[in-house]
Amino acid sequence: MLVSADILSISELNRRARATLEKKFPLLWVVGEISNLTWAASGHVYFSLKDDAAQARCVMFRSRASSVPWRLENGQQVEAQALVSLYEPRGEFQLTIESLRRAGLGRLFEAFARLKAQLDAEGLFAAGRKRPLPRFPRRIGIISSPGAAALRDVLVALERRARHLQRFLYPTLVQGEAAAAEIAAAINTACRRDECDLLLVVRGGGGIEDLWAFNEEVVARAVVASSLPIISGVGHETDTTIIDLVADLRAATPTAAAELATQGWYEAAAEISALGTALGRAARYRVTRDQQRLDHLSLRLVHPATRLGRARDRLALLESQLDASLARNLRQHRERLNRTALGLGRTMPRTEKHRGGIQLLAQRLAAAIREQHGKRVTTLDHIAGALAHLNPDATLARGFSVVRDAHGKLVTDASRLHAGQRVDIYLAHGSAEADILTCSQDHGPVAT
Repeated sequence: MLVSADILSISELNRRARATLEKKFPLLWVVGEISNLTWAASGHVYFSLKDDAAQARCVMFRSRASSVPWRLENGQQVEAQALVSLYEPRGEFQLTIESLRRAGLGRLFEAFARLKAQLDAEGLFAAGRKRPLPRFPRRIGIISSPGAAALRDVLVALERRARHLQRFLYPTLVQGEAAAAEIAAAINTACRRDECDLLLVVRGGGGIEDLWAFNEEVVARAVVASSLPIISGVGHETDTTIIDLVADLRAATPTAAAELATQGWYEAAAEISALGTALGRAARYRVTRDQQRLDHLSLRLVHPATRLGRARDRLALLESQLDASLARNLRQHRERLNRTALGLGRTMPRTEKHRGGIQLLAQRLAAAIREQHGKRVTTLDHIAGALAHLNPDATLARGFSVVRDAHGKLVTDASRLHAGQRVDIYLAHGSAEADILTCSQDHGPVAT
């Protein structure tokens, strides 16, 4: 169908209207009552949300509807996160629902978030504030409703893992407006009585409104002020409450809380069992080893008389062997000595015929020594005479002197002197100080 540029088709009008609505209204939350609920074969859900004055058609596609944790029914009050839109083929205004929660839960979540932020800012969630749990508690206190399934689960777990423990029940409501105050009072009572080593606060699973008592500030403050360590076992593993954050330890379930409380005893029992097994194995090994040793020793055990007889026979044998060995060695040494004596007799030198030659050599040696000594004495005298001529003291004795300036330097050149300069004169016997009157480069007469 052709239309002019100034005239819109219904399809274009609806498309523009849808685009305008989705742009104008971002994703938002609305509250209302479910009516006209229809489940389509495709899995999509169609219904209306209404209040006292108006209603709006809604669609929730299968992927979103499958995540709703309860069954939708007419008459339920819900809060819906919706995208305002238009169903173009029919031109109907509708809300596309992204998620649903029961009416009032939004306020609960906001209150939960506010209290969580406040307590976190105070440091009540810090790990350093929390108390260590006793490894071997002997008395366990349980705060729960007497008729709750959670209490039965805890008692069964305690009986199974550590039946010797004393158990104290502090009964309280776990749901409703008065529950928070009763839970806090039960914690205070347990601390005041001081009759247990550890407290378990337990409750089964439920929605946020069912578990709300455990999100109250009065309960959180009581846990923080408790003089006893506290394990919280509230709800299922996916549930998180304020008491879980302030408790000294959080358990996923009530049964898990009982298991954590008895972990030390359970591990100790396992360790004792393992040690018992190891001890039995070691004892059996020791007995077997000692039995084998005893068997070997019994085989070696001989009557003392028999052992003495054997020792006597062995001693006699050794004595005869010793006598034979001594006789043999003595004979061998005597023979060797005789052979050595004969050999020495044949090789003994004849010194008589060489004694005259030795005396002649001794005389010649003495003469050579005297001759060499005379030569060395003559040479030494010549050297001593030469050294005497070179001795500075001898030069001074002949009338010469040594002149040194004020710095102790030897003066050999008159140009280094000047009139009035003081010098030291060293003679053969003593020294003198003199002042220079004049200086000349000419050599004067030298006395000899």
